[in-house]
Amino acid sequence: MSVPPDRPPAEPVAVTLRGAGPSWRPVSPALATVRLVVLAVVLLPPFLVCVGLALLLTPWVWLGAVALLLLAGWGVWVVRRQVAAISWVELDDEIVIRKGRLFRSLVSVPYGRLQYVDIQSGPLARAFGLASCEIHTASPESGGSLPGLPTAEAEALRTRLAARGEAQRAGL
Repeated sequence: MSVPPDRPPAEPVAVTLRGAGPSWRPVSPALATVRLVVLAVVLLPPFLVCVGLALLLTPWVWLGAVALLLLAGWGVWVVRRQVAAISWVELDDEIVIRKGRLFRSLVSVPYGRLQYVDIQSGPLARAFGLASCEIHTASPESGGSLPGLPTAEAEALRTRLAARGEAQRAGL
């Protein structure tokens, strides 16, 4: 694709793992709530078993209950940090997804390589009005996933990505 002579080529947008750059769009904060509900469902039964055993058998089992409470506190902190670190941006030629605090990842998917976009929403995510976009390309390593989008936004993103992918492929 060539640039018309009367218009200079656009400067590429600097996309970084951290901080500055284009206006990154965060995922919904409700994703943290969904993940915290899952954490509670996983940790509550063992905690109740520990409390029951501590009351019926021996007080030493209280150590297990305390350990589960500490694990739950750490899990809440991790989930809140993880969700806050997920963001994405639509550029002229690609969609870029950024994730992670400690182990950061930056996935850039050119629109011309898109094959299809899935929208997925389980029962818990649907209860909170959330969906996930799964971006597929010919290579499994070059796709991306974007969890925790409001359902309407996920559907609109899917439509935009499909249109841009068709336009990019048509221009090849």
